[in-house]
Amino acid sequence: MPLLKKKPFSLAKPPKDLDPRELVYQVRFTKEIFRDYQEYLNRINLYRQRVWACKVTGKTSLTYEEALVSEKRAVEMVQQFPKELMAPALHIIQYSMLSLKDLANTIAETMQKRLFVGAELYGRKENDVFACKITKVLEGPDKIQYEVAWLDKNKKVMEHSLVSREDLIQKKAPFSRNVLKSFIRDSTYRSAPWVIHDKLARNHGISTDLPEELRSQVIFKDGLLVRNMEGKNKRKKIDGERFDGSSMERTKKGDDQQMKEPIKYPIDDLLVQPGADDPIFTDCPSPLRDFNVPLDCVGDLLMVWDFCSSFGRLLQLSPFSLEDFENAICHKDSNQILLLVETHSALLRLLIKDNGEYLLALGKRNKKLKITLINWTEYLCDFLEMIKLPEFTYTATIKRGHYGLLDAHAKLGILRELINQAIQTDIFREKLDSVIEEQQELGATRRGEAIEEARKKREEKEHLKAEADANGVMDQQFLGSVESVAANDNHSKQNGHIEKKRNGKVQQGNALENCETKLSNTASKKKAKKQNLDVEVAADNGKDSSRKEGLKQLKDDKKEAAEKMNKEQRREFYEREMEKRVIHRNPLGKDKFYNRYWWFHRDGRIFVESSDSKEWGYYSSKEELDALMGSLNIKGEREWALKKQLEKFHSRICKELQKRSKEFAHKIAMEEAVVRRSTRVRAPPRENPANAFLRYVNKWKED
Repeated sequence: MPLLKKKPFSLAKPPKDLDPRELVYQVRFTKEIFRDYQEYLNRINLYRQRVWACKVTGKTSLTYEEALVSEKRAVEMVQQFPKELMAPALHIIQYSMLSLKDLANTIAETMQKRLFVGAELYGRKENDVFACKITKVLEGPDKIQYEVAWLDKNKKVMEHSLVSREDLIQKKAPFSRNVLKSFIRDSTYRSAPWVIHDKLARNHGISTDLPEELRSQVIFKDGLLVRNMEGKNKRKKIDGERFDGSSMERTKKGDDQQMKEPIKYPIDDLLVQPGADDPIFTDCPSPLRDFNVPLDCVGDLLMVWDFCSSFGRLLQLSPFSLEDFENAICHKDSNQILLLVETHSALLRLLIKDNGEYLLALGKRNKKLKITLINWTEYLCDFLEMIKLPEFTYTATIKRGHYGLLDAHAKLGILRELINQAIQTDIFREKLDSVIEEQQELGATRRGEAIEEARKKREEKEHLKAEADANGVMDQQFLGSVESVAANDNHSKQNGHIEKKRNGKVQQGNALENCETKLSNTASKKKAKKQNLDVEVAADNGKDSSRKEGLKQLKDDKKEAAEKMNKEQRREFYEREMEKRVIHRNPLGKDKFYNRYWWFHRDGRIFVESSDSKEWGYYSSKEELDALMGSLNIKGEREWALKKQLEKFHSRICKELQKRSKEFAHKIAMEEAVVRRSTRVRAPPRENPANAFLRYVNKWKED
């Protein structure tokens, strides 16, 4: 049973008067049953927290389920412990005050000297060493002998013989220290002192009587060994009576009330309760839903558009905007709309190039393998007849030339099925393999640059440290030389004073002093002139040095800024290149209600998908993005992960949103300019910015 705060945890009892037909909530790995959903969620959340410990191995920071698995594996390891060594090991464990590590080492050292029946080791025979297995232990009055079975390479018994302990070689212990520690924990119910289970003690004939030295420290209570707290409580009582008695006042409410355990965030979002330390959350903005297609079609619309944009080079289909694709889908006269014609044709051409089932179907109809603006619907009808899906019942409508009359569900359903077939082709799989290889190469290059940069920083740091050490040595040498010069001057002065006093020639001493005075005056004048010159030169040199230092600092700043810019440019380059090679699009994350958030860098908007995928919306401004981030509570697991992703891509999302806003403003200005034109000069429909999808041209198409 896993431990919570080093104590056993009791499972919840099943509800009383439980009806066999009653719907309840059951925990999968504990089989606990709850009537109330909130109680079930609270228990599940507790089991998911990393506060549990394995009772057998002592591993901590586990979930309840991980602790169960750890205990199961540890018990399997403990069962490998030799039965012949159990009783001696348990004798050492009983009432031992050693730590777990020291106790395991003591048992290992003791058991290393003791051999048992079934132990496999090596023995000396005919001046050579062979593998053997102990089959019987013969204890005599003088010494112990062992009957062994000699084994060949296949572990088969060749013969039996008697050997002494000196002829047996044990190259490794029969069990590891981890197995021994697990055995100790599994055999006991408490530590310091270690006490083995009563049933285990009875089975192996181990005494349960307390040693004399432990009787004052522990006592038996309800069949279990516990610490003797009576003396300790008496001391507390006496200490409390020394004061006014206020320290001993305890309310029954305070004793009975269980301390609330601090919650370790993040937890499940629906379990988060408002707290006093919570920041002020903004209201989550309502996403816009002004799509031209029905809301339950937006998912297919985004999928088809993202696939065509991501693999445009493979399909030979130049990219187009999401708005243009949406307008083309909703246009009723879409038979001749080049954007949809090229999209269908590109997917159909890929199926033809694959030499698969679709090509065989066309071969049976004796069709030319060239798709044009006129006959593309015929190839589409052949595809629909080949897959024979019951929901596609509009083949006749397409054959009559009324593809544009199909609703958005039908058009997007056909494109979705075309993409499903294209994904299964060998050509597409080869493309995926090459993209994965390119991703790996980019990742390896980026890691190599990071390693090289770290190496340069390390070398620069070591170089600066070496320079600092060298400067320290030079300073010490300079100080030593100054001290030696001062010592020599002092020594010479002392010698001169002794010499003058010894000779007793005061006049000579005065003459010498006068001469020294004249020389010192002359030297001081020369020194003053030299100092004046030095000051002028130093002033000039100071100006030059300050100017040089300023230029050097400016160069260093420019170099650092260039390196920083280069590093930022390289990072953006890698992100752009990885974005070009995206294989599988993942959402940014989910909010507490399981709504998914998607971002496509080619469009810029953040799309919101409901938990049942039936409703969609989007955010299209930086203000909405900031309000969304301000509404997320990081105490919840899902919203914490979502906010982390939004913060990671915040600058890129804002950049794309601003770019989109400028394009939208330019589009509105163009539409107003078209409206303000004179009615006498009517512009063609294709020149209207709202009809930009009509001007689409596939620039990547190869004839």
